[in-house]
Amino acid sequence: MKSTLLREITPLTQSDCFTLFSRVKSEFDFPLHYHEEFELNFIQNAKNARRVIGDHIEEIDELELVLVGSNLQHAWFTHSCKSNEIREITIQFHKDLFDEKLLRRNQLSFIRTMLEKSLRGILFSKETTQLLAPRIIELNQKQGFDSVLELMSILHDLSISRNMRILSDATFNNTEQYTYNSRRIEKTLEYMNHNFDKPITLNEVARLANMSDAAFSRFFKQRTGNTFIDSLTEIRLGHASRMLIDTTQSIAEIAYHCGFNNISNFNRIFKKKKSCTPKDFRESFSGTRIFI
Repeated sequence: MKSTLLREITPLTQSDCFTLFSRVKSEFDFPLHYHEEFELNFIQNAKNARRVIGDHIEEIDELELVLVGSNLQHAWFTHSCKSNEIREITIQFHKDLFDEKLLRRNQLSFIRTMLEKSLRGILFSKETTQLLAPRIIELNQKQGFDSVLELMSILHDLSISRNMRILSDATFNNTEQYTYNSRRIEKTLEYMNHNFDKPITLNEVARLANMSDAAFSRFFKQRTGNTFIDSLTEIRLGHASRMLIDTTQSIAEIAYHCGFNNISNFNRIFKKKKSCTPKDFRESFSGTRIFI
């Protein structure tokens, strides 16, 4: 079992509600990782594979459905699984898909509680998984607002289901997780997300926050856990990942469109951050990926 812990930069942008990735494969080959987005993972025909969620490790059955909270380390490993047709559907959605004020409403109290519990990982019962499997499998057939409503409906049904099991004894949120609670940070991140394809300097974003370069640099690191440069790089890599999946543009074109000054620099940073080359990343997406 691989022990490397990878911070995954997902291709989900701020304009998306969620992404769904469906594929059939013969093995699990993604390392132990974490990301800010919530993840609902449906797995079929993978009996005796091994699941790692936080500090919880166990072999899985033929069918399972797991909700992984924001920044919780997780992975599935082939282990003793002999199946050549493992079916996996991964749904990732932003941690702010449900606004904090919305979650305080009575009708969403069950979803709020479920999302809180998912920070330790939730395994849903076999009965619940069997009941919702057809809807999860067919979710990629829906479009636009209908697909968002269906995802919310699925999450609601999961939140009121019985016999869900909390997996991790402790929340494995690492030091990368921070609550911004700052209009200045939100404003600068919004600016970076809208202008990632252009040169952006520390001085530029510091002026947006009405702070000196040095003060803003310290403030940004304290509130986000990342330096300004690292955050800008991750935003650019997220958009590049999206283009590698969604377009047929060359890797050099994608690098240029995402604000990288040359292809060598892009390839080096991409491999360092995602543990594979842009070419390997593109080739690995042999399943169906949709963005809503």
